[in-house]
Amino acid sequence: MAIKVLRPAALAAAAVLVLSTGLAVSADTTADDAYAAGSPAPLAAAAPEKAVPAKTVSPVGALFANGSHFCSASVVHSGTGDLVLTAAHCVQDGMSFAPGYHDGVAPLGMWTVTGTAVADGWTSSADPDLDFAFLTVQQAGNPASLESLTGANALGVNRGFDHRITLTGYPDSTDSPVVCDGTTTRSDTYQMQVACPGFPDGTSGGPWVTGGEVIGVIGGYQLGGDTPDVSYSAYFDDDIAKLYATAAG
Repeated sequence: MAIKVLRPAALAAAAVLVLSTGLAVSADTTADDAYAAGSPAPLAAAAPEKAVPAKTVSPVGALFANGSHFCSASVVHSGTGDLVLTAAHCVQDGMSFAPGYHDGVAPLGMWTVTGTAVADGWTSSADPDLDFAFLTVQQAGNPASLESLTGANALGVNRGFDHRITLTGYPDSTDSPVVCDGTTTRSDTYQMQVACPGFPDGTSGGPWVTGGEVIGVIGGYQLGGDTPDVSYSAYFDDDIAKLYATAAG
């Protein structure tokens, strides 16, 4: 869903990274059928990343700024274990991430966002097909990586458009997440949609998870949709793979 806080022109508190040419996420070569004619080919096939086993605290959580949660995000697997995935339109100054947030409680406390990675096409023109972002987080005085405490989903790239997913997000008006199981479909060349009721403002950035992989986040078309009952996501293809390579180092 669209949120009230939009991406600012500049980020003072966190360095913004842009696309690099490196690739770090494997692709499903059977996803060629999902591409529109003339669109880029998927990444070369390789052994996919495996999701880290889930821990006692959910890898899905709420993003906070100025004392309130305003978007959703989730831990994505990385070598450093400190990477969080959300929508690009959620990125702003002074963010913190509360994994497993529920009933007003942050079981692992707040994790400060120390760096952000967004696609240059989002920075220049807010391209809805690039409405995704990676955040680097840390917690002062805690030597453990976030992923070691929460587990993570692997990043799924070029997986096609039709999946049974679990969608999770944090509405602005509640202190617990809403969860829905739904079936995704293609809504445009590089956009997916899912019919799940009750995903209003605040759920932007919430992960679309299937088989231990995150294949979308609420965002994209109309910043995630103009109704709480249908949500959208930019399609995860080579663009997010390149951004992941940049963010994951």
